Amino acid sequence: MNQCKITTYYFKDDGAIPNNGKLPVLVYHQVFAHCPKEVEYVFNRHNWRNSWINGVFDYHHFHSNVHEVLGVVNGSATIQLGGEHGQCVEFSTGDVVVLPAGTGHKMISATPNFKVVGAYPNGMNYNLKTGKKDEWPHVLHEIQQVILPSTDPVYGANGPLVNYWNRNETITRH
Repeated sequence: MNQCKITTYYFKDDGAIPNNGKLPVLVYHQVFAHCPKEVEYVFNRHNWRNSWINGVFDYHHFHSNVHEVLGVVNGSATIQLGGEHGQCVEFSTGDVVVLPAGTGHKMISATPNFKVVGAYPNGMNYNLKTGKKDEWPHVLHEIQQVILPSTDPVYGANGPLVNYWNRNETITRH
């Protein structure tokens, strides 16, 4: 595993996708560039479990009951984060993105061989929400109830996620 550059993204509620007003999306650039086959093992070792390997849905969706990590194990893709008015981000083999509960994501384009490993803190089960009006306001309450993970999916207990998210939670708490 490489030490890597981390980019943060903040997204506000856009009326359809709630996103997460407290926690940033974290993108770990090329952290598994030299060992993409280890992604699932590392996530699981740091208690990000209930893992799967596949692509990313090609429609805007989010999970209101859990945070999610995606690690690119093959290929590349453009994924729109934050909903219809969010930001398109390029991902390639070795990149990891951590999505706080409520954060919209949608695959815009991908190479034919694109695959990610997805996982969730403590192996939690995820729900699938698409921003339909009948999902509101329940999803807003649910997002606020999701607990912070105790470990970073890549680096473990002292990883950057723990620092970024705990700092943010402290700053935004009233």
